Amino acid sequence: MTERRTLLHVFSTFNAGGPQIRFAQLANHFGSRYRHLIVAMDGATGAMERLKSGLDAAIVPVALHKGKTWHNVRSFRRALKDLRPDLLVTSNWGSIEWGMANIDHLVPHLHMEDGFGPEEADRQLPRRVWTRRLVLSRSLVVFPGLALMALARNGWKLPARACLYLPNGVDCARFGAPPGEELAAQYGIARDKPVIGTVGVLRAEKNLFRLLEAFAFVLQTRPAQLVIVGGGPLLEGLKEAAAARGLSADVVFTGASPVPERLLPLFSVFALSSDTEQMPLSILEAMAASRPIASTDVGDVRDMLAEENRPFLAPRDATCLSQSLLALLADPKKAEEIGRANRARAVSVYDQSRMFAAYRRLFDGDLTNTSKQS
Repeated sequence: MTERRTLLHVFSTFNAGGPQIRFAQLANHFGSRYRHLIVAMDGATGAMERLKSGLDAAIVPVALHKGKTWHNVRSFRRALKDLRPDLLVTSNWGSIEWGMANIDHLVPHLHMEDGFGPEEADRQLPRRVWTRRLVLSRSLVVFPGLALMALARNGWKLPARACLYLPNGVDCARFGAPPGEELAAQYGIARDKPVIGTVGVLRAEKNLFRLLEAFAFVLQTRPAQLVIVGGGPLLEGLKEAAAARGLSADVVFTGASPVPERLLPLFSVFALSSDTEQMPLSILEAMAASRPIASTDVGDVRDMLAEENRPFLAPRDATCLSQSLLALLADPKKAEEIGRANRARAVSVYDQSRMFAAYRRLFDGDLTNTSKQS
């Protein structure tokens, strides 16, 4: 290619989360190959710090008027005409108005669908289903999880040609790092008792209040520590909930960390307590870090894990999750074997090199669906 392609990426927020972290992986890997224009619908741009210096990546300010859909659609259409990107890349429901603005495919459209917020954890909202069907049927929609793609095919009635299964990838070499003993000292992470840990943005759909409740059950049986890595809107509420349960001495909140690969090896067990997920990057990172995992049975988590780890999935219930945690803590040798199996699966199936090759084709403009999934 003689000229760099301009990609316009639209996010509901550009604070760090799964879609934003994946974008940073891709942008950092591809370097100067593309020019990236980024729209953050809520104006938050915290994930910019994850991009390497020297990248041609810029935030584009575009006004959003809440509750004024057609006003926004007209405004976003003008922006598309002014910016003239080679590819529009939208992310999840929060960017759907950009798809509406591009309904006649003014520019080629790639939509990334990673899952739902808490309002759609248990049921699909009919208005959103119909909007997705109308707006996305002639675009190419990427799904990192097979369960989500099946929902789009059967519930949203998207045609097979519009749906591409493309699993997330992780830098398995990076997440083979040794434990950060200096971080253990910095945060007060225990080295003399089991540590249950989790990493993620502290949002409602992660249901970390369930994890606090499950941890309280664990403490009734054995000593342990809970480490929660991440920032987000529920941080203060979680601290208050831990204090109200008398757990403050046993729960560590580190805030967001740029080096989860150094923290994960400090965990005896990785925990996920979400109400809704599809293909969580945190699970892949924990697998690459050789951690055994206790998780709610959501999205594609069961298929992602090594077979040896699957018995430790739980319904969306704190008591059941605590039983999975206790079972892994009770047999450290078995937990270590499960962790090794998880890493082997991450390396063989989910290394990021496969993801990079697929996204290079898409970003270069080949939006034909070569997936055999239907």
